[in-house]
Amino acid sequence: MANPPRILAFAASARRESLNRRFLALAAEATREAGGEVTLLDLNGFSLPLYNGDLEDAQGLPADAVRLIGIVAGHHGLLVASPEYNSMVTPLLKNTVDWCSRAEANPFDGKVAAVISASPGMHGGVRSLQMAQQLFLKLGCHVVPGQCILPHADGAFDEEGRLKDPRARKPVQALAARLVLEAARLMG
Repeated sequence: MANPPRILAFAASARRESLNRRFLALAAEATREAGGEVTLLDLNGFSLPLYNGDLEDAQGLPADAVRLIGIVAGHHGLLVASPEYNSMVTPLLKNTVDWCSRAEANPFDGKVAAVISASPGMHGGVRSLQMAQQLFLKLGCHVVPGQCILPHADGAFDEEGRLKDPRARKPVQALAARLVLEAARLMG
């Protein structure tokens, strides 16, 4: 690919040893293999207060929100690992999206978004994944369909961070290939 699509990848978990961060690392690798240029972003590097319209009215957008908006705007697509907290998306994901959506121009509009989820439970975070997909769809993203989940993720990785079951990598590779293909199409 002459100009590979730029994909912004992040996990919506603040935990250092997050299962979703591990799963995201594999999905980012698969995205690179599919021809995408991946930027891994750690949301812990951004200090965003809980979204509050009064705070925004009084002080404007926080500097880290402005920085994050610029980063999102500079990419063609998103690869998001969405953990599940009480059957919902994480507060970190929602707050990040809420601040970014306050930009003068919606940085999500027209991007391609792919969502993955890992969970120690048997459902693999599917409820959070579906809600995150709906959220990005509402923000104007072209959402890559499918359910790329990793159930029982607490036992799915070996010591090197690879999946113990090679069959579990196939949905990740398929989603990554679709993400890169759709982002390249939208690049024109």
